[in-house]
Amino acid sequence: MIVKEMSQADCEAMVSETRLARLACSMDGQTYVVPINFAFARPYFYGFSMPGQKIEWMRANPKVCLLFEKFTGGREWLSVVCYGTYEELPDRIGWKHEREQAWSLLGKHANWWEPGGLKPIPGPVASSSTHLFYRIKAEQMTGRQSVDDAG
Repeated sequence: MIVKEMSQADCEAMVSETRLARLACSMDGQTYVVPINFAFARPYFYGFSMPGQKIEWMRANPKVCLLFEKFTGGREWLSVVCYGTYEELPDRIGWKHEREQAWSLLGKHANWWEPGGLKPIPGPVASSSTHLFYRIKAEQMTGRQSVDDAG
């Protein structure tokens, strides 16, 4: 097996074909990693969530990291890491276009609200939704891939 660096174009092509990432955020010296569904429109990764730990932590420290993986069979795989900055897309004047962009991109895929829209324990029914849209601006993206050299 040979491991090689991926070009920026190859990294972006790989994440464009992927729907699931691992989001790492940190607060007070502790790291937290969760799966997220996303939509990619360069340079942003758009996401959806209910309030919870990851949102609280990203509000406190907007510097985050995303991991994307793809296994292509046998010993071959691709892995992309992206460093970026979290930005909430609030439901107020001045953010309408960005929220519509997030909704439009995410809505192209089935079950786009999962897992961010689900919580382990159902809460009381609210009179209004507390969901939110956010985006992560990609600041640095690198990748590696393995190639099976047997043959």
